[in-house]
Amino acid sequence: MTITEQTELPRRLADDFTALQEAVLARMNGTCAPETAAALEHASLAGPVTVVLAHADVLARGAVRRAELSVQPPERLRRLRAHARRVRRARSQAEARYKEQRARRLAGRSRPVDTLELRVARTAFATAFDEALRQELRDRGLPDGAPQAPESDLAQWAWDRKTAGGEPPAPVRDLRDCDDDAFVQALLRDAREEENPYLPHDAVVERWSRHARAALAWGRYAIGRAERDALACPLPARRTRLDALDDAYQDTAVLAARSREALLRAADLHDRMRDCVTTGPFAELVAQCRAAALARFADAEPEMWHGVRGLTARHRAHCPERADGCPHCHRALAAVLADAPPADTDEEGDGEQPTATLPADVDRYALLADLPDTAVVAVADAAVGDESARCGYGWAAEDGTTGHGDSLASSSGEAEVIGVCAAALSLLEHHEEAPVVLLCDSTEAVGAVDAALRSADPSAAHRTLLFPESRQLMARLVRHRHRVQVRWLKGHIGHDLNETADAFARLALRRATGRILPAAARKEEARILRSLGAAAGPLPAAA
Repeated sequence: MTITEQTELPRRLADDFTALQEAVLARMNGTCAPETAAALEHASLAGPVTVVLAHADVLARGAVRRAELSVQPPERLRRLRAHARRVRRARSQAEARYKEQRARRLAGRSRPVDTLELRVARTAFATAFDEALRQELRDRGLPDGAPQAPESDLAQWAWDRKTAGGEPPAPVRDLRDCDDDAFVQALLRDAREEENPYLPHDAVVERWSRHARAALAWGRYAIGRAERDALACPLPARRTRLDALDDAYQDTAVLAARSREALLRAADLHDRMRDCVTTGPFAELVAQCRAAALARFADAEPEMWHGVRGLTARHRAHCPERADGCPHCHRALAAVLADAPPADTDEEGDGEQPTATLPADVDRYALLADLPDTAVVAVADAAVGDESARCGYGWAAEDGTTGHGDSLASSSGEAEVIGVCAAALSLLEHHEEAPVVLLCDSTEAVGAVDAALRSADPSAAHRTLLFPESRQLMARLVRHRHRVQVRWLKGHIGHDLNETADAFARLALRRATGRILPAAARKEEARILRSLGAAAGPLPAAA
């Protein structure tokens, strides 16, 4: 293959979504022409390949679901499931390859290395150095972006300065300025009606990336409703309902592809913004700000600065990397000064902060010792499916009552909230005066319900609750906020009520999706209840 062919074929594939998808699936199945297989390895196609496989993944799962609901011959169902597994595996591999390629690309970009003294000071004495940097930025009229300043906010500031020459087109301004619900509706129209050419614009691509998941959830919501309608019909009358289910899967496949594209374009924008402050005049400005901040730090904290200088000088005398500026030594030196283990951050100190963990001596379980004897305590749990927004929930109370059902949820957190609300409302109805306490192993769900109850405002949980079903349940529960509490419970540790709620949730999901026959579901429900009865007993003080 000539050099021209080596670049022309990847370009043609990048411009033709259908041709690229056909080529990727042919490669997956071992039927791809050698020149096409070679073209698919081109670096420019690493991202687009993940987009077409996101689309193919949804369609493959949709084909399996239609076959299940129309009772296709077992051999055809096995072939469809095998194809869906191959697509899912190819998608995972493609996404891993894209991440590796991007990491190599970013690692290959030369970035200036700060002096060892500066890196040690900003790591060992972060608070003092950040204050010096804030003062320097303030005096220069630059954004205050501590503690990682000036990289984080200066990147946006520099990009705005660079791109301020022209006002974006009116359709871009409309997308930029509309509210979140209107923006999600625009994403749904983009997938279901006509592709919006303005979404990739730099002014809105980050917003597109943020809201693409919500739009995709609404696609799964349509699948869930269509699936429910199909299951409500006897087999001979399902043809029309299954056609509607196909349409929902087609729309959701487009939403999945566009969601992936949004992530790629946002990542590209972030890379270009970072380049803007790591090269040229903005890189010089960053270096000037840091150097000046170090001078301020030295004046304000002479003892700290004396320790930094003495330690780094002694280190350089023996370091084998001193000719390169000791690029990897600052964390260990900072640990010596701060009398703490080295922080696990990236070279520039601007990586993600480690997740906070509870001390070992702090009880991590939901404490119940403070509750009155009249309190009704129950555990709620939920299960979500892969293909659609269908979810199942279940709950079990200390007094022996149980319940389960199904609904539609955009995430596991929303499904857990539905389970909590359904359980609480049922118990409130049967215990007119007693306080009701719900335990749940989802911190997101506990936080959402607690925020709504404390504020007496269902909208406080709307970041977690996307669909009308959950929002309506929350609105009903808030009316009884003075009688309801929700607390966290560590899940899957063998707690009887938690295991019962989990079993009911999984049963409810299987029943809702038609994956268990009614007679078998009744036997499973009886088995769960017998298991709970055999292990019945009061909850301990620490559940």
